[in-house]
This record gives sequence, C-alpha cells and structure tokens, in this order.
Amino acid sequence: MIVVTGATGNIGRSLVARLLEEGAVVRALTRDPARAGLPDRAEVVRADLGEETDLTPLLTDADALFLNLAAGGGEAASRLIDAAAKAGVRRIVLNSSLSVTDTPADETNFIARNHAALERAVRDSGLEWTFLRGGNYATNALNWAPAVRESGVVRDPHPGAQGVPVHEADLADVAAVALLDDTGTHRNQTYLLTGPESLTNAQQVAAIGEAIGRPTRMEQISEDEAAEAMSGPHFPIEAARELIRLFGESVDAPLFPVSDAVERLTGRPARPFAQWARDHAGDFS
Repeated sequence: MIVVTGATGNIGRSLVARLLEEGAVVRALTRDPARAGLPDRAEVVRADLGEETDLTPLLTDADALFLNLAAGGGEAASRLIDAAAKAGVRRIVLNSSLSVTDTPADETNFIARNHAALERAVRDSGLEWTFLRGGNYATNALNWAPAVRESGVVRDPHPGAQGVPVHEADLADVAAVALLDDTGTHRNQTYLLTGPESLTNAQQVAAIGEAIGRPTRMEQISEDEAAEAMSGPHFPIEAARELIRLFGESVDAPLFPVSDAVERLTGRPARPFAQWARDHAGDFS
C-alpha cells in the first residue's frame, strides 16, 4: 500500500490516479473525504495533519509514503516521518525543492531551509528515501488566473525572470516511478525536476493567452507591491520579499538549468508549458 499526503493537491491528485493506473493500492489522505472527488478505488481517509493526534494509524500496512510539505507544514511532516518509522513503512518519497543545494547556502533561503531540514529528517529516519527536487511549478501560474480573467493584464515585478516550469503530471509520474520501484534503482537518490524549456514570465503569460484564445500581457510593478500581494497568514511578507528577490536574479539566466530527469525516469519527454496552459485553459477563462 502507498500512502499519499496532499492527495487533493495539484501533484497528489495526479499521483493517486497514476498509481491506481499501475494497479497499486492507495490510501489518500485529505481533510475532507466527502469533497475530495478522488477515484473510488482509492482508500480516502480523513487526516488533518495539523491536529495533535497519533499519525501512526494512517500508515498501518503501508509500504511507501509520498510526503509533501505543503500538505500540513514542517511540524506535521516531521511527525509523519516518525510515524512512518514506527509503522514499518519502508520508503519515503519526498516532494522537496530545487532550492536545496546541500551547501551552507541552504540556511540563508527560506524555502531551502525548510526543505533541507525535512530532507535531513527523512535521512535520519533510517528509511529508504527518494528526494524529488522540483521548482518553478507550472501551477504557480494559477496565481495569475484572476488577473487574466478580469483584464488579461498580469502585474509582476520581473516580466523577464526566467524559469523552467514543470507540469504537475510530470512530477506525479516521477513520484509514481519512485514509489513503485522494486529494484532499488531509486533508493536514496535525489532528482532535480524541471520542465523541458526555459521561459520568461512574460512568455508564460503569452502562452496562456494562446491557450485561451485572447490576448494577455505582463505589466511590471515594484517588488514591494508584489510582496504585499503575495504575503498572507501562512506566508510572511519577509519570505515573500526573499522569494521575489530570488526571482529577480533569474532575469539574466534561469536559476536552475533544464534537467532531463523526467525523461530519464519516465521514458518520455517532460510536458512543455504550452501543454500545461492548454490543460488548464478553463482556469483562466
């Protein structure tokens, strides 16, 4: 059995479907099973990972765990790692971040620091592990959806910032390969996952316009304006400023090179952003 955290999230939903296609037994964790809308073949279990409860029963009879920091935060993730060890889970596949570099620089970056700490906790658990370091998720572009629907104008401090956006279905496909590995090929391996091409923010917005059949464009604003808009109860403004400054560094060149890991692990090329935009055209219309 494979337990999937964040089962109704962008990666988790695709992963549950992919694992079921492969004939796996899946236990999908979600805060609200009644509204999850997951396939009937999945065992959908209520789990509010933020609650101070014993998480071990969620992992009973499980062989592998897909762990996503976004599913409940760092404290919940650490408790899940401990519970996995107690329950006899053999393998953890962790959805980590490209920002982790395995250098002292990890402690100076908000995102890297959190994911690096979680990677250390997984290593220290003694379980088998695979780290999937993704970044610049294509789904980040969904933050532009309200502006695209309202006016077709997206306001951003760095229209020329370059990224290598990766489709959530590719992340799910790679996670499935690692979770289903019965040869040890992916045991204690780290993979850097990107899309197949580098694109600026402005080019991504233009691709969304092509997918929905109407003009879209990007208009530059200040970093302070962007940080105010990005921050919220669960994302401090200082973290938002740090992230925006990091994006600014990618105007001259992408922060991360294009990786071929998706193709190497799945046997097919990573999906381009234009396909992602077509797949999500309804979100922008």
